[in-house]
Amino acid sequence: MCRACVTQPGLSTGRSLSVIRKFIAMTAYIFRRILAMFAVLLIVSIMTFTFMRLIPGSPFNRERTVPDRVIQQLEAKYRLDQPVYMQYLNYMGDIIIPRITPDRIPPGPGGSFQDYLINIDLPGEDSHFRWMNFGPSYLTPNRTVNGIFKDHLPISFNLGLAAMVVAVSIGIPAGMFAALNRNTWIDYASMAVALIGVSVPVIVSGPILRYVFGVQLGWVPPTGWGTPEQVIMPAFALGFSSSAILARLTRASLLQVLNEDFIRTARSKGLAERRVIILHALKNSMIPVVTILGPLFAALVTGSFVTELIFGIPGMGEFFVSSITNRDYPVIMGTTLLYACFLVVANLVVDLVYAILDPRITY
Repeated sequence: MCRACVTQPGLSTGRSLSVIRKFIAMTAYIFRRILAMFAVLLIVSIMTFTFMRLIPGSPFNRERTVPDRVIQQLEAKYRLDQPVYMQYLNYMGDIIIPRITPDRIPPGPGGSFQDYLINIDLPGEDSHFRWMNFGPSYLTPNRTVNGIFKDHLPISFNLGLAAMVVAVSIGIPAGMFAALNRNTWIDYASMAVALIGVSVPVIVSGPILRYVFGVQLGWVPPTGWGTPEQVIMPAFALGFSSSAILARLTRASLLQVLNEDFIRTARSKGLAERRVIILHALKNSMIPVVTILGPLFAALVTGSFVTELIFGIPGMGEFFVSSITNRDYPVIMGTTLLYACFLVVANLVVDLVYAILDPRITY
């Protein structure tokens, strides 16, 4: 029997064991990161809950004076007359602890609304599995925080996703062309556009885009949401400033990688320049870019107050600001935890992509 026929099964077994070990290591790493994610969210919730309680005043104080007796009744209704630690435990208990309830949800002690983010029908009986109740809004008692998420988060998420596509489609190619044509007119033009994108905020570029392309030229609707045409201008305004950051970072990272020894070795072996750039240089230069994509994604998909205000988009952005000015505690907690959740999940994905881009990085 030939030696290849004898050694081949051993090589195949070795590769299989290596794949299994990598899968186990990745699973253990993801499990540890999920535990760390819950710890981070717990710390964020404690800090946010404590700091917003330190703000002077009551969430029920408005421009019109409210009698003290009415304020006391409202505070008792929403359990704000309890000690702060009990308020926190009750609030987090409504979010963390799942419940099995009948078809009709009875009113809870925290208000007349018991709205849950996750509702699953259970077989056999008229009961439902319900989880994550972020409570009612103090500013608009007929709405819940979960209702705000359901109505406005998909809009901000779609807008942020479109802006992310714009940022990546413009920023990474512009940075590549600038690095590959260093000190040429392409490099100078790309970095000049990137400088404009970094320097001009959306509060300036947004009205200009509305006036030129929406009012004067009439190519796209100037405001509103609901059609693909209404996504173009806000997505470009929001994504262009982010693309400028990606372009500068891609250029700097790619220039650094192009001066590494392994790039010179690849070229000396006679590899085509395209293969050297795509398979070796670009892949290794993406680690700093991927690092910033995680927080950038979380920031874009959770809503931009300025962009949504300029283009009249009913997204989540306004609730990040109005909840603080109105001391709407449940909305403050809900939006903060929402952003923190997107951020930690995006960073987890970024860490997993690291090992794909660079085999030297292990789990």
